[in-house]
Amino acid sequence: MIGTQADTGQPAELLPAKFNRHTFWCGQSGSGKTYALGVVLEQLIAATRLPVVILDPNSDFTRFHETRPGTDATAADTWAGRTVKVLGPTGHEPLHVRFIDLPTRTRAAIMRLDPVADPETYNASLRVGEQLRENAPHRSDIHEWLRSGGDPDRRRFAMRLENLGTAEWDLWAWGGRDARDVIDEEHDATVLDLGAFREPGEPKAAALAVLDHLWEKREQRRPRLIVIDEAHNLCSPDPSTPVERLLTERIVQIAAEGRKFGLWLVLSTQRPSKVHPNALSQCDNVAIMRMNAPLDLAALGDAFGFIPTELLARATTFAQGQAIFAGGFSAQPQVVQMRDRITVEGGSDVPVPMRD
Repeated sequence: MIGTQADTGQPAELLPAKFNRHTFWCGQSGSGKTYALGVVLEQLIAATRLPVVILDPNSDFTRFHETRPGTDATAADTWAGRTVKVLGPTGHEPLHVRFIDLPTRTRAAIMRLDPVADPETYNASLRVGEQLRENAPHRSDIHEWLRSGGDPDRRRFAMRLENLGTAEWDLWAWGGRDARDVIDEEHDATVLDLGAFREPGEPKAAALAVLDHLWEKREQRRPRLIVIDEAHNLCSPDPSTPVERLLTERIVQIAAEGRKFGLWLVLSTQRPSKVHPNALSQCDNVAIMRMNAPLDLAALGDAFGFIPTELLARATTFAQGQAIFAGGFSAQPQVVQMRDRITVEGGSDVPVPMRD
């Protein structure tokens, strides 16, 4: 049960087996979007064996392994039996990725190399990248290794890393444990805290590494729900950097082809117009919380014709925590007042400091 139906007061439920379709989740700031998403994920994890991977840009799910004080004892016991792994500075282990194990295109994108505009540098970087893979130097000595031996391509590689500051990113595991190793352990939920990095390129590089990995292993057909919060940051209609372009391309590819491999998306955002339309159009499940912008509501009506017009019009009046659910995972379109979370919400609004 995810809450109560606003019109009848009856328990509201979603069909967990129908999360084998992509889901679009939207609501403006303050609507309770992320809190409500947590409610649904809790119930899904409690009811199924579907591993969930959460790309968490605002650190909202970093306490997803903790139950709230006062939670029903039965629900708390059920949650205690689930494995939730949080990767990040306040989690169970750091969120790291091995640079040398990234796909060739991803490494080149992180180094802002274009195979068409600068083919010689691109090809040289591939050769040096393979040497890195074979030698796997640690972070402390990578520059020394690259500059040793008199190889001009290695020196240029080192200079590019230094100029971009890429080698100093906190993201890199070098020879250590990788987030992809954790995901392969298939915990009930794996949370990637993308909000804790210092450099703006790190969250997108981490997300791309994980999505590349899941796509690379798609032929195993091991079901996975991939939750992308604030999806407009990772799947923009107008990506500008090489990493952003690869990210958008990969998410659109998973949206178009992932279902047959058991890769299912939940795309959550405040603004549907800021998510690539080729990802949005593949979603068969929809959750809509308070939305005041007429253009956004019109776009949602056009994209999801199965939402009754009268229900969509009510979204402008929703109180916090109310949502429309429609599509395959809802037996019929319904307006729901969401229940309380079992787990602790990691992020929260900053309060106004008051005088005594």
